[in-house]
Amino acid sequence: MRGTLSSNRPGITPEIELSRHIPEGERTLPADVRDGLTAEPKAIPPKHFYDRVGSELFERITRLPEYYPTRAEREILETRGAEIASLCPTTELVELGSGSAEKALLLVEPMLATGDLRSYTAVEVSESALMSTLEQIGASHPELAVNGHVADMTRHLGQLPPPEASRTVALLGGTIGNFAHPSRKRLLRAMGGLTGPGGHLLIGCDLVKDPEVLVAAYDDSEGVTAMFNLNLLAIINRELGADFDLTDFEHIARWNPDEEWIEMRLRAKRDLEVTVSELDLNVGFQEGEELLTETSAKFTPERIATELGEGGLEMTGLLTDSSDRFALVIAEPTGA
Repeated sequence: MRGTLSSNRPGITPEIELSRHIPEGERTLPADVRDGLTAEPKAIPPKHFYDRVGSELFERITRLPEYYPTRAEREILETRGAEIASLCPTTELVELGSGSAEKALLLVEPMLATGDLRSYTAVEVSESALMSTLEQIGASHPELAVNGHVADMTRHLGQLPPPEASRTVALLGGTIGNFAHPSRKRLLRAMGGLTGPGGHLLIGCDLVKDPEVLVAAYDDSEGVTAMFNLNLLAIINRELGADFDLTDFEHIARWNPDEEWIEMRLRAKRDLEVTVSELDLNVGFQEGEELLTETSAKFTPERIATELGEGGLEMTGLLTDSSDRFALVIAEPTGA
């Protein structure tokens, strides 16, 4: 469904083109919880972290001293924005999983300075988060055409319109690392198809580093990440009528050197049974049993180039922050 929305806020661009690709009322949480809690080992995908409380907790995480990725990526965008714009000449900027407008503005402004950028499009599963981003972009740059798609990037990229001219597709924040390798390959191919000929991808990638630094970023001293992780159980309780007692679980973050990823888990402190009433499901946990809630892959430049190649893409640029903690990777379709 496609429509034009008018904002009632002063100073906001009057029209935002919005398309909805997710049917109203559609929920993937019930199926994901049923599948995840009956799997061996148990696992629930991280896309369900972000209710209102989860989003607020994640914003707190990004400001923690241990959590470097947000600061490192922002440093690259602030100090090398003009270089990014020159390496990705574009008339259309499409941002996947936009979240907030803060980073988007750091891309939009140098791209506008080149004189080519004409439109900004955001793709996000949360309509409220999407509209907030679009309104901020529209208010700051009313000269841009502003479009939004309420969509799941793993399912709906093929439904977006083809580019009218050159297009850059951005996936920032290290989000690419939250997908398992087969899913990353499919997503990269879909992103390459979205750019069209002569287009570019701009992808945020967290880099492999000292495991102590990595683990601290996902297990901070203030316990904010632990609250964020445990809030997933609160979401399941509220949405599906479950009876998880959050005090029965502890947050775990560990580095998996074989897979080169961080794992976030919830570990049962005792033998227990949980009922999920909406699913008519009873699930047992043994003491010490873990529920996997997130993996976050970290990359070397060589791994990035290899995985891009598997997705039909070629790396044409790699920009890092001053401490080589995080990279913004520029790629383009090979045509293969």
